[in-house]
Amino acid sequence: MKKKTAGYRVGFDLGGTKMLASVYNSDYKLVGSRRRKTKGGVGASAGLVRIIETIDQALADAKVKRSQIHSIGMGVPGMLDLNKGILLQAPNLGWHHLPLRKALQKEFRVPVGVANDVDAGTYGEYRFGAARKARCVVGVFPGTGIGGACVYEGRILRGKVGSCMELGHLQVRPGGDYCGCGRRGCLETVASRLAISAQLAAAAFRGETPRLLAMAGTELSQIRSGVIAAAIAGGEKTVERIVRAAAAQLGQAMVGLVHLLNPDVFVLGGGLVDELPGLYRTEVEQALKEGVLPAFRDSYKVVIARLGDQATALGAAALAADFGEAP
Repeated sequence: MKKKTAGYRVGFDLGGTKMLASVYNSDYKLVGSRRRKTKGGVGASAGLVRIIETIDQALADAKVKRSQIHSIGMGVPGMLDLNKGILLQAPNLGWHHLPLRKALQKEFRVPVGVANDVDAGTYGEYRFGAARKARCVVGVFPGTGIGGACVYEGRILRGKVGSCMELGHLQVRPGGDYCGCGRRGCLETVASRLAISAQLAAAAFRGETPRLLAMAGTELSQIRSGVIAAAIAGGEKTVERIVRAAAAQLGQAMVGLVHLLNPDVFVLGGGLVDELPGLYRTEVEQALKEGVLPAFRDSYKVVIARLGDQATALGAAALAADFGEAP
């Protein structure tokens, strides 16, 4: 498809529970947006209809016509065929083999880029946020799982067909707890928000965290990032100890990334980091300092993501505009 040289950029963040469509001008200033529930489980075809509706609603908010669009960038969770722009599988949504690029190009008649959501968010931080002008950027985003991405000399580090940097599935405890992927001892089993919430639920059940128990009970779905941060602010040392241990474990896993990639910037993001930036940065920096070879100790810095919930949409929009259909 012929690439336009001017027009508005659309960025789309297909989250597990919420989707966000954002419209930017050529200087990447936000001019309109629309956020809606993703409604996983409704089927891929119905999901595609909802994506198109949400983009149109964001365009209406921006007072922009379809004919004024330069390109559309999608940040998508799950397994992707990046070359063909196909969402192969999104387990949290129940969607399979959704031809996002082909369908959206047919609908909007503009180039459509499809990227992994963490890749897009990290690229956003590289282009516009906390890691501008860095040579090698590694993004680490602990959430329900743990996402990772790398921008190396301005390009996303990716595999032949799909994305890479699956940090959450680095094995850190052989023979440890089962992960959602079916393997044992993955980083997600000890350092994701879900793993932290499971430990906190057990502590609340034992009566060790009365403030947390009063706020969220023992239900995992209620022990979210804001509640965890509020419990720590309220002085619950058990909650703080559990979160600090998980953050330190994350930092220990990142030691290998220093030796492998020698990045100049690590970007930490995600809900827990947003709520507890000082705690996460301190624990990660200490773990890295203790674990890396002396020659590497001054070669990198750890920063907190700046773009918030616009990171993925903004990064996806920039990827599509900068590189076209494939990052």
